[in-house]
Amino acid sequence: MTTMTRSLGRSRIQVSALGFGCWAIGGPLWERGKPLGWGAVDDAESIRAIHAALDLGVTFFDTANVYGAGHSERILGRAQAGRRDRVVLATKFGNLADERTRELTGADGTPGGVRGQLADSLRRLGTDHVDLYQLHLNDLPIVAALELVPVLDELVSSGAIRAYGWSTDYPDRATAFAMASHAVTAVQHDFSVLSDAAEVLHVCERFDLASVNRGPLAMGLLTGKYSAASSLGDDDVRGISPDWMEYFQDGRPDPAFLERVEAVREVLRSGGRTLAQGAIGYLWGRSDKTIPIPGCRTVAQVEENAGALAYGPLTGDQVAEVDKLLGRL
Repeated sequence: MTTMTRSLGRSRIQVSALGFGCWAIGGPLWERGKPLGWGAVDDAESIRAIHAALDLGVTFFDTANVYGAGHSERILGRAQAGRRDRVVLATKFGNLADERTRELTGADGTPGGVRGQLADSLRRLGTDHVDLYQLHLNDLPIVAALELVPVLDELVSSGAIRAYGWSTDYPDRATAFAMASHAVTAVQHDFSVLSDAAEVLHVCERFDLASVNRGPLAMGLLTGKYSAASSLGDDDVRGISPDWMEYFQDGRPDPAFLERVEAVREVLRSGGRTLAQGAIGYLWGRSDKTIPIPGCRTVAQVEENAGALAYGPLTGDQVAEVDKLLGRL
């Protein structure tokens, strides 16, 4: 199937313009009794969803060592077995979890921790290399992050990773990392219709980095699935609403964000798109560096998200209209 492709930053690795976020397929993860996952998961359906994505032209899959305490990597590894040449694998390091208890146990963003974490990820993924390896500590001090560059460059030279990046929402951190090594090729950051990231996007454009967009559907609000009456369970990270979870409060969608969704619904659904497809098209319309990675757990979700590829980016006028309706212009 012909699909939109984009360059993964200055690595020049070609990927589909749409990725597959693998946080949700990891299943349960806990921190001091509170969920950091999206509830129970059906592994067989997760594998079917990954295979469906590949069949629909999606080639970029993003996971992390800590999603489901390694379970996401294991499921992705099973799904891509025999298909590795069709898959661009991205994973992350820095957070630590106990695979047996599925408890978050801490963090290790030191040079000494990188190789061991990569070895564990390669084992779970069932591969000998990762295409994009990402630091997963959003606010790690710049000095500490730069200490990782020599070992990461060595891993590139050895072929264990092809390129690396940082999952961070801070433009100064993204800039410092980009300037440290040509092997830095991507910044993963929060970005959606409801959460602008103009400064980080500017860094990506300035340094020819991929803008890998996590949360492109605003934790589900931009799918149209949730209303003021919706309530999420206490096994879902949105259900307990940690401090950083702005879209949901006490397990319910925040009314202010629901109002913003309604304000732009008509524009996003233009041309026959679904709301989710329009939200993805908006990000593509913002820059040719963007690669949205909506989370998926089912074949149906994959099919809807991948349908955005047929529509492509929103036009410049449509992007401007969305920004005007949300008070950004």
